[in-house]
Parts: sequence; C-alpha cells; structure tokens
Amino acid sequence: MLFTPRTPRVVAARRLHRRRERDATGRFLAEGPQAVREALNRPRTVLELFGTPTALDRYADLAAVAAGDDVPVSEVTDEALAALAETVAPQGLVAVCRHLDVSLVRALSRSPRLVAVLAGIRDPGNAGTVLRTADAAGATAVFFAGDAVDPYNGKCVRSSAGSLFHLDVIREPDPVAVLAAARAAGLVVFAATGYGETDLDDLADAGRLTAPTAWLFGSEAHGLPAELAEAADARVRVPLHGRAESLNLAAAAAVCLYASARAQR
Repeated sequence: MLFTPRTPRVVAARRLHRRRERDATGRFLAEGPQAVREALNRPRTVLELFGTPTALDRYADLAAVAAGDDVPVSEVTDEALAALAETVAPQGLVAVCRHLDVSLVRALSRSPRLVAVLAGIRDPGNAGTVLRTADAAGATAVFFAGDAVDPYNGKCVRSSAGSLFHLDVIREPDPVAVLAAARAAGLVVFAATGYGETDLDDLADAGRLTAPTAWLFGSEAHGLPAELAEAADARVRVPLHGRAESLNLAAAAAVCLYASARAQR
C-alpha cells in the first residue's frame, strides 16, 4: 500500500519540519540518497525510510540495508514524498532519524585534536557547510553553542552533505562553559575574527597549530561577542592578500581548520 500525504505516519514525519516538533520528539528528517546512505551507516540512527516506488527501486541497496536493520521501509506517493521533502526537485527518499547529540563531557573525554565551536551562528546553510568542512579537515566534533541554529534544520542537514552523521554534535546553551571545558580537556582555543591581533600565518610559522585545538567561530552578521573573543587563548585573523574586505564564515572556517589539520599532520 502506498502512503499518501494524509497517512498518519507521513503526517507525523512532516511535522518534523518544525523545530518545536524536532525538539519534542528527538527526531529529524534526512532527505536524499546521500544523506540516507550516511545515516544508515551510523547504527541505530534511522527510524523509518520513506521512498517512492521509483526511488526505492533505483536505490535498492539502501532499502535493503534499512530492511536488514529492521528499519521500516514505507512506499509513498509522489505527493507524499513532496510533502516530506523541502527541496524543489526531491530525489525520492526521506529518512526519519533520531537526534545525534553527544554530551559535552563525552565528546571531550575522547581526547579530540580538532573541533569547531559555532557560537550564535544562525544561518543553517553556513552551519551545514562548516560541518562538512570540519569533517573533511579531520575534526571529530562540532559544538553548537549559545543561540545557534538547530543542527537538525533541513537546510543544515542538506548542506552538511552527510557529514552530520560522521561527527559528534554537541548542543550547549553557554558558550563560555564550552570554552572552559575545552581548555580543561587540553585544547587550545583560537577565536577566528577579522580583527584578531594574531595572524594565522604567523601562528602556523610559530608551530602553535600543532596542539589540540578548538576553533571558535561567530555569526557572519555579528561576529563574536567581545566576552567570547576575550575568553579564547588568541584572537586570529586570516590574512587577506588581495583587495577583498573579508571572507565569509564558511571560507574562513575552511582556511582555519585546514591550517590546523596540516600542522597536526
């Protein structure tokens, strides 16, 4: 039987477009074969897989993995899939997943060498891109601190291109407490800011990027609050050799994280 937009399980899943519902249920949606594949690779993450008959046939390997893990695989009409998806041209698969949150203590107990702290970042596309970049650079955790975007926002999940399922995700309301805990765990905290007194190249030349590091990033619109920037071990600017006024958040995060990744290797 094909589920329609009015089928109760489809209706319940569609409510996960709202943050309030995601927070209340501890669930979120992952859309498209790439996200579904990475979610299935993380044990006990996928709770249900919805797909059109065409998509389930095209991605039969993913449907087989889900079925093998006792995850319900539900066929839906094109209209039901469109109701579950947020993209203009959905690819036919949507998974209901459980939240991936890891506690601050647990994440730091694993002795990470490279992490990113997103303080008050509100744009889900930027946050998802930083997740993807952190994963690519070899970071093991991303902290969403303070009044930050929901990492399970649909745009954030899509922008992470599956990397959300590879990292420890930590949500903490107090960014100052995150920095204190990171420092207590042996991490050096560097705040990325265009007004930093320390040049990233000088930091690398001095060998200071080889230490376990937490990179702190603020919102693109407002930057880092002064008290957070002062709480870091150093405030670091990315050198601008051309005439551009600044880098956007995602680009600055990529430069900083990869500088640390290279130094640590």
